[in-house]
Amino acid sequence: MRQTKAIIVTFFVFFLSLNLVKAQEEEEVVKKEVLELPSFDANMPQLYHKYLIEVADIEVETKVGYLPRLPRYVEGKFKAGIKTETVRVIWPAPTDNKEVLREGQYVLEGSVPGTEFRPKAKVIVKPREHRDGHARTLEVFPLDAVSLNKTTKGEPSKFIENRDKFIGTLVDTNPDSFLYMFRNAFGQEQPEGAEALGVWDSQETKLRGHATGHYLSAIAQAYASTGQDDTLRAKFGEKMDYMVEVLYELSQLSGRPDKNGNGFVEDPTAVPPGPGKSTYDSDLSEDGIRTDYWNWGKGFISAYPPDQFIMLESGATYGTQPTQVWAPYYTLHKILAGLLDVYEVSGDKRALEIAKGMGDWVYARLSQLSTDTLIGMWNTYIAGEFGGMNEAMARLDRIADEPRYLKVAQLFDNIKMFFGDAEHSHGLAKNVDTFRGLHANQHIPQVMGALEIYRDTGLLEYYQVADNFWYKVKNDYMYSIGGVAGASNPTNPECFIGQPATLYENGFSSGGQNETCASYNMLKLTRNLFLFDQRTEYMDYYERALYNHILASVAEDSPANTYHVPLRPGSIKDFGNPKMSGFTCCNGTALESNTKFQNSIYFKSEDNSGLYVNLFVPSTLAWTDKAIILHQETDFPKADQIKLIVEGNGRFDLKIRIPQWAESGVAVRVNGELEEVETVPGTYLTISRNWKNGDTVELKLPFQFHLDPVMDQQNIASLFYGPILLAAQEEGPRNDWRKITLNAKDLGQTIEGDPRTLDFTIDGIRFKPFYETYGNHSVYLDITLE
Repeated sequence: MRQTKAIIVTFFVFFLSLNLVKAQEEEEVVKKEVLELPSFDANMPQLYHKYLIEVADIEVETKVGYLPRLPRYVEGKFKAGIKTETVRVIWPAPTDNKEVLREGQYVLEGSVPGTEFRPKAKVIVKPREHRDGHARTLEVFPLDAVSLNKTTKGEPSKFIENRDKFIGTLVDTNPDSFLYMFRNAFGQEQPEGAEALGVWDSQETKLRGHATGHYLSAIAQAYASTGQDDTLRAKFGEKMDYMVEVLYELSQLSGRPDKNGNGFVEDPTAVPPGPGKSTYDSDLSEDGIRTDYWNWGKGFISAYPPDQFIMLESGATYGTQPTQVWAPYYTLHKILAGLLDVYEVSGDKRALEIAKGMGDWVYARLSQLSTDTLIGMWNTYIAGEFGGMNEAMARLDRIADEPRYLKVAQLFDNIKMFFGDAEHSHGLAKNVDTFRGLHANQHIPQVMGALEIYRDTGLLEYYQVADNFWYKVKNDYMYSIGGVAGASNPTNPECFIGQPATLYENGFSSGGQNETCASYNMLKLTRNLFLFDQRTEYMDYYERALYNHILASVAEDSPANTYHVPLRPGSIKDFGNPKMSGFTCCNGTALESNTKFQNSIYFKSEDNSGLYVNLFVPSTLAWTDKAIILHQETDFPKADQIKLIVEGNGRFDLKIRIPQWAESGVAVRVNGELEEVETVPGTYLTISRNWKNGDTVELKLPFQFHLDPVMDQQNIASLFYGPILLAAQEEGPRNDWRKITLNAKDLGQTIEGDPRTLDFTIDGIRFKPFYETYGNHSVYLDITLE
């Protein structure tokens, strides 16, 4: 008993160190380690704002019930020679839509940080009318259709480097480690030599099994990505087959007679408490765990018994006690998504059968609950975190063609955030920011699910949830690396800041910020939105977060990876799990991120008439529907030139992203001839022709230095060269921002270095890409323009 108590206490302290306890518990931890950052006078001129002469007022329209989408940047007039034309404006952020419940007009007043300018927005509220939704017009290529290549210098790209770290370690993993707690839950013997994983998959951890889902997805992606190496591919195929075989055998035990032929409970809604117990509990200790799988209801599979699911329905909260739970549906989502990934690359029908059984079990339980109960569950901090269960169930509906799975997906609606209330009065669907201060990674996957439900139902309000959420997160909550979480208010580094567009005032948590798996999920959401609406800003964001967070989250010499990426002055990344032996949530998503780098380089139109080149990565695409192979040759981002080579013949539109950062000097050559085409930053360039074997397109995208300021304190900014974030290389921690002075008319005049290596110097301080930074760093700087 003493040993059990000691384990619980130790584990509780471990939770605290990872900033995953309740908000009030975290507050005490954070207070002890706070280092106050400098504050600035509200009227202090900030960056280009000190050269600002005038800010334009604007006029926008909206429909009754829907808050207007206000542009975050408006036209401004600056002193001569300043190369910028827009001004960041911070607008009021209402918590409901009462201002737009009837036709008419009203005026909002915004602010420009560090100035006395107060631009106005005239809002015209028009009658509500039928709105057409967005059709999904693009399709993705399977992972095995795209291969990553070396650069034109014959060197591995950063994508290949990181991928190989993960695939090289994954191939040597023992599947029995990832099956250990499943066998443990079902009371089965462990194979000889099997060892349990640690961290969040250890014996008494209530989230155990989550890493198994990520592992299934990762080995499926590795299998699909290693087609050029038969030996490697075969090894991942064997791992998939073994994992599915064991999970299928265990799933067939649930809700069926045991080997002794005793009574059993097939109905998921009639699961009794464990043997000798009068109520449900989450005790997973060796002495306390229940293993009476015959009473768990048909279709159940998890690395722990069904008690946590049942307890959540009765209002259980997040914590370490036997009366508390830890995100049971989050774990289930990882397993379900992993099985569907395996099914889609291998066609293993057992994986689909397990997934369908899980869907049936969940439908049986959730369909009997009231709307109020569901609202309460999905808005319970951490305990109600369900990952992307709605996304996975909508996906299962499409695969299995079974409508009840789509019904299950909608039972996971976060009604309070999506729609405001059960009557759908406001919420994200009507452009109200309902997620401020909430746990970021608990809610981003829910929004992905809303988009998937829209895909299957055509119900526009689900699309509006996703579209409005993305716009607000990107513009009001994003750090320069593309991460979106890290609040000092509320005192939880995994939360969105408590008030939109107050990143300096309420962000930069001393306990760390920018949870890596939140960026993983933002990339998934961004990618899926782009398939419906080809706005360049989606892929501009994708590029930013991919290079400056995901690539930057992996250790130099191993697949160890980050949980949080702190961005305070003189911070250092903390890498973990080099041997894949114990996983946090971010260690899990890292398995997936680093085995699917090729999945968004190219997309095709549904009718195969167009090909989108979204990212500039040395690679080869096999477009089998058109009998076309496209080679992309480049040293990007250490060179600003990209060459596309067509192999095959056929007519199609080639659409190439012209990034927002490519402000001038873009040049396009087709078969060596300069094309007189308009290249507008923030658009896709379209070249339509009958392509012939050997045709080439060469694109020059000149890099320039530019700043990415904090929205509410613009002199605190990050320095970019093209899409690449440059971090100051520090000798150790700091408690103040590194100060630098740059030329206001041409930032590059005060910066020395070699663009071919992305290695620069400012005032004697070295700056390198954040993805090549492993020591102390300063991502944000206190910048003066002169």
